[in-house]
Amino acid sequence: KKKLKISGRELLSVPIQVFDLDQLQVLEMSPERESCLRYRMEHLPQEIGRLRNLTCLYVDSNNLKKIPAEIGTLSRLERLTLSNNSLSSLPAEIGALQRLHSLHLANNSLTEFPAPLCQLRSLIFLDVSDNKIDTIPSSIRHLEKLETLLLLFNSLESLPEDVCLLRNLHTLWLGNNHLQSLPAAFGDLVNLDWGYNYCSCNFDGNPLESPPPEVCSRGPEGIRDYFSSLRRI
Repeated sequence: KKKLKISGRELLSVPIQVFDLDQLQVLEMSPERESCLRYRMEHLPQEIGRLRNLTCLYVDSNNLKKIPAEIGTLSRLERLTLSNNSLSSLPAEIGALQRLHSLHLANNSLTEFPAPLCQLRSLIFLDVSDNKIDTIPSSIRHLEKLETLLLLFNSLESLPEDVCLLRNLHTLWLGNNHLQSLPAAFGDLVNLDWGYNYCSCNFDGNPLESPPPEVCSRGPEGIRDYFSSLRRI
C-alpha cells in the first residue's frame, strides 16, 4: 500500500508493523474529519524514520508532546500536519525537511517561533496560530517561497523588518496579537491586498496605532504613503 489511514475510537498507539511499510507515501493518523473519534497518541514512534518514501504525514488532533529527531530522515516529506496537539517544541532535525512545503502547527503550546523552521526553503504554507509565540526571528527572511503565514492568536508585540522581505506572501493573518505598529517597509508586501481582498491580510484584535486600521485598509500603497509622510515630518 502507498496510502494508509489508521483509525480507532480511542487510538493510543500505532502497531509497530506499520513502520515496515517502506513504500508508504501517505500516512494518516488523525480524527480531524471524524468528530466521533478521539485520538490520544502522546508520542510519535522513533520508527517513523523508516518510512523514507513518505510524502504526507497527518497527525492532527492527538495529544503529541514530542516529535522524534528521526522525523528529519523523511527527506521526501512535503506535507506535515501537527495541529491540535500538546507540542511545546520541535526537534532541530525538522530543518532537514527541504521538500516540505506545507506545515500545520496551530493550537499547540509553542512559546517561541521554532528556529529550525527558518531552514525550510521550500515552505509555502505555515500555520502557527493559537500558540503563545511572542517573537518572530529575523531569520524568517530565509523562507523566500512562503505564500501563506498564519499567526493568529499569539502574543506578538512586534514584527521584524525581515518579514517585509517575504515578497511572495499572499496571505498573512496577524489577528488577535498585541501589535501596536507595523514595520516601515510593510507596504512592500505588494502581493497582499488589504483593500480589495481583506482575507489576504488580517489585523483584527490588535491595538494598531502605526499605521491605524483605516490606513491598512487602503492596501500597500496606503501603507507606503503613511510611512513616507512620517519621514517628511
